[in-house]
Amino acid sequence: MDTMRDRFAPVVSRLLDEDPRVAVVLAEIGADGFRETGRRHPDRVINVGIREQLLIGTAAGLALTGLRPVVHTFASFLVERPFEQVKLDLGHQDAGAVLVSAAASFDWPAGGFTHMAPGDVALLDTLDGWTVHVPGHPDEAETLLRHAVAAGEDKVYVRLSVQSNRQGRAVDGGHFHTVHEGRSGVVVAVGPMLDAVLAATRGLDVTVLYATTVRPFDVAGLRRATAAAGPDVVLVEPYLAGTSTAAVSEALSDVPHRVLGLGVGRRELRRYGTIEEHVAAHGLDPAALRGRITGYLAAGRTTALTTGG
Repeated sequence: MDTMRDRFAPVVSRLLDEDPRVAVVLAEIGADGFRETGRRHPDRVINVGIREQLLIGTAAGLALTGLRPVVHTFASFLVERPFEQVKLDLGHQDAGAVLVSAAASFDWPAGGFTHMAPGDVALLDTLDGWTVHVPGHPDEAETLLRHAVAAGEDKVYVRLSVQSNRQGRAVDGGHFHTVHEGRSGVVVAVGPMLDAVLAATRGLDVTVLYATTVRPFDVAGLRRATAAAGPDVVLVEPYLAGTSTAAVSEALSDVPHRVLGLGVGRRELRRYGTIEEHVAAHGLDPAALRGRITGYLAAGRTTALTTGG
């Protein structure tokens, strides 16, 4: 199966052909995929070289002229390194752009910690007005890329990963989707974590929600699920653990609830190994997830019994 990033250049190349407002801004990474398209649209395919601050500044300038820039590089170079430009050139100037990352949390372990960005979504959370898409399959990535480019002047982040679920699902760029219904809690699986969550919760009486758009957070969808399955919520995210726990707490602020955030831990792993070894080290493989989820839900039931709930 091809990867999400394999879809990126073909999809955006078609958008360049279809829409004269679309422009692409690169910082060397991914430039090979746009060589032919760049010959057709030399004024709208721009490679700034290894200059990530300029990457964002150029995109903001294009946006201010009325274009819809699509900006691409590794997540650590797209969000973390040029964060001041993301904050000021895009945010402060209210200039819309589509940031499309690669490498995600630890997709290229051989690249070392410089090429890992598990805190990217949490960092964008410090800014106002960003939409964040986290596809879990190449088909979903293609759909969400098109959503993002079509989103007027909005600021959108699309987080691509080589980690993928086995099958794509219908996504609409906004709502959580119910994959399984239960009565003893809600597990929210974000993007490529869905397959692991389904394996971890097999046979458990829980509702599983699938989230590929996490900002804005689907408050109504979560409230419907917890009204039926109870107010114990587990978030399983492919980035920094706990990134969306505040969003859950805000969504359920008027009802007693509990929330557990599972994801990439804060401890830096200095022996890089493989993607699978990173997944296991952070407790995101099905066996570890099952233990953590069942333990959490059991503790909630015990508390309810001892307090007369």
